[in-house]
Order: sequence, then structure tokens, then C-alpha cells
Amino acid sequence: MNAAASGILPAVLTIAAFAVFAVVGVRLAAIDVREHRLPNRLVLPLYAVGLVPAAVALAAGEPTASLRALLAAAALFAFYYVLHRAGGGMGAGDVKLAGAIGLFLGVLGWTETILGAVAGFVLGGLWSLALVAARRAGRGTRIAFGPFMLAGAWGAIAWSLLAS
Repeated sequence: MNAAASGILPAVLTIAAFAVFAVVGVRLAAIDVREHRLPNRLVLPLYAVGLVPAAVALAAGEPTASLRALLAAAALFAFYYVLHRAGGGMGAGDVKLAGAIGLFLGVLGWTETILGAVAGFVLGGLWSLALVAARRAGRGTRIAFGPFMLAGAWGAIAWSLLAS
């Protein structure tokens, strides 16, 4: 029995993709906190990496998971784009990162996608409230939102692993 037939290769590919997401996510969070930007050279390759778990699901006979990943990516991208265009403080980097996050969470499920997105806003909101309470921020203070988006995503991924 070869590795592909036994399911080892698909598992390794999926784990590797999520590991890349973790490593790049830490780097993105650090850059966003320091510079208030999410560089395309790091965000855009996450789309290709995020397609790996979707492709693995498709190859494993789970086309629903693959389609859900694509729809989740489009939904999160569109939602953040609307916030960006409405002047809600979301940057273009946040919009692009949202789509990539959607690929990773979508392959896990709609619950994980929604949980990850909502958790990012809750965490960002709590942080903002703490800064205001400590008188370190006001109405016009810019907050790097990428780290909260990523923390919310990883919270949903952890929840998914613990729930299974």
C-alpha cells in the first residue's frame, strides 16, 4: 500500500498547508502591529496554500468541503470589502487576508468560518475597549486588525480540532 492510498499523503499535505498558514500568520500579525499593513507578498500566496486542503478534500471525495472553502473565501472577502468601501476602518490588506482565512476555515465547515470571523471582531473589540479604558486610545486610533482576524481563525481551528 502506498502513502497516497493509505491517506498519509493527503493528511501530510493538509497539515503542511495549515502549518504554512500558522507561520505566515505570525509574520503577518507582527508586521501589521508594527507597520499597520499586510503585505501582498505574504497574503496572496496564502490563497494557493489554502487551496491545498480544498483540493485534498475534493480528491478524498468531499466536493462539498471544497465548494464550501471557495464560498467561504468569497463570502469573507466580500464582507470585508463592503466594510472597507464603507470606510469602516478595514484596510485592503484585511480584505485580502479575509479571503485567505475563508479558504482555511471553509474547508472545516460553516460553523468554523462564522466562529472565526466573529471571534476576530470580538477580540478586536475587546482589545479596543481595553485601550480606551486605559486611556491609550481614542475614537480615531488605528488598530491593527490582522492579528485579531488570525487569532479568531486559529481559535475556530482549535475549536474544530477539539470538537472532533
